[in-house]
Amino acid sequence: MATAPVTTAARLQTTTVLYDGRCDFCRRSVRLLQKLDWRGRLQFADGRDLANLPPTTEPLDPRRLLEEMHVVTPDGRRVFHGFAAFRRIAGLLPPLWPLLPFLYVPGVPWLGQRAYLWVAKNRFHLIPCHDGQCQVVPNQQDGSV
Repeated sequence: MATAPVTTAARLQTTTVLYDGRCDFCRRSVRLLQKLDWRGRLQFADGRDLANLPPTTEPLDPRRLLEEMHVVTPDGRRVFHGFAAFRRIAGLLPPLWPLLPFLYVPGVPWLGQRAYLWVAKNRFHLIPCHDGQCQVVPNQQDGSV
């Protein structure tokens, strides 16, 4: 799934979701989130495309971008990853609002992060990978991941 580069104007108004653009599971998740994003609050960018990452006050680790989804606030001052990124997304998408109170119950963030990491680690087995596209390896041509 190709995504358009994130423009400066779009960044000022939207939260950016960084995902692994070579992962079928991740791309399907993005398509679902796009359908739930009635208010146009999210912008999606491939975390492997290092030239089009949004500016942030916190440095983004290219390897970690492939291990967990990241969410960058519109001002670039905060970066969330894993379960915390999912919670941030849930707060922006009205169909997910009923889940919000549960996502903040004590113990749920701890358990949610572990479940998220398990899914992230096993995502290539959950949805079959085609032509080796889902491997988390650096690109040989340009050094990006």
